[in-house]
Amino acid sequence: MGKLDGKVAFITGAARGQGRSHAITLAKEGADIIAVDVTEQVETVPYATARPGDMEETVRQVEALDRRIIASEVDVRDLAALTKAADDGVAALGRLDIVLGNAGISTMAPTLEMDEEMWDTMIEINLSGVWKTVRAAVPHIVAGGRGGSVVLTSSLAAITVNENIAHYTAAKHGLVGLMRVLAKELGPQSIRVNTVHPTTVATDMILNEPTYRLFRPDLENPTLADFEEAAREMNKLPVPMVEPIDISNAILYLVSDDGRYVTGTTHVIDAGGRL
Repeated sequence: MGKLDGKVAFITGAARGQGRSHAITLAKEGADIIAVDVTEQVETVPYATARPGDMEETVRQVEALDRRIIASEVDVRDLAALTKAADDGVAALGRLDIVLGNAGISTMAPTLEMDEEMWDTMIEINLSGVWKTVRAAVPHIVAGGRGGSVVLTSSLAAITVNENIAHYTAAKHGLVGLMRVLAKELGPQSIRVNTVHPTTVATDMILNEPTYRLFRPDLENPTLADFEEAAREMNKLPVPMVEPIDISNAILYLVSDDGRYVTGTTHVIDAGGRL
């Protein structure tokens, strides 16, 4: 018997990385999944974003667990498309209990050198896209009348700051404010709202040359080993980064009855990086 038997979760950014891990983790506990993501390169992003075939692999892994999954290609900047995905998913699966606003990007540039497109794309995806996710999907939880849980993926960058990511930091700070307002608004409907704040996570968003250069500006061509050396120095636990499953396990706690009275919190998974 799973912790989420009979539940349905709506997950953005589900084609790979943390989103795929969340889908699989929740499915293992009995949840059916409504999954959305894009498979075209996102403008301004210096690493490869999700590609055709990525979502199909998420679908394959969820279905291998004998769970249902409704997947569609949706950009979180498109409220109408998000709304349709939520409506169609609920029509097919019968209900909605959990919303994970997980989709996000990472880019970097000095604040005074950043161009308008880079700033706008970051805010549109990492902040406005999460609000649009909530706006499209959470009304189905309200309509169900059974309560539920919403988790927004923020970042350690909303707690500690680094150079060259002002737009990312601003977006992730914004999610904390959004979460707190939602927790107050939705509490009377027994809907809990929290943020998670990961440190660096071993996904494609982190494991790429632009990120290595961000962490090791002293080197012309830093390697993964160089990045890991710098990242390890940021943490109090002796690891350079955490794994997607570490974030998924935190989310499982927040969306299951294990966290039934937890709302309005900033849940940090950072290997001691904020200390």
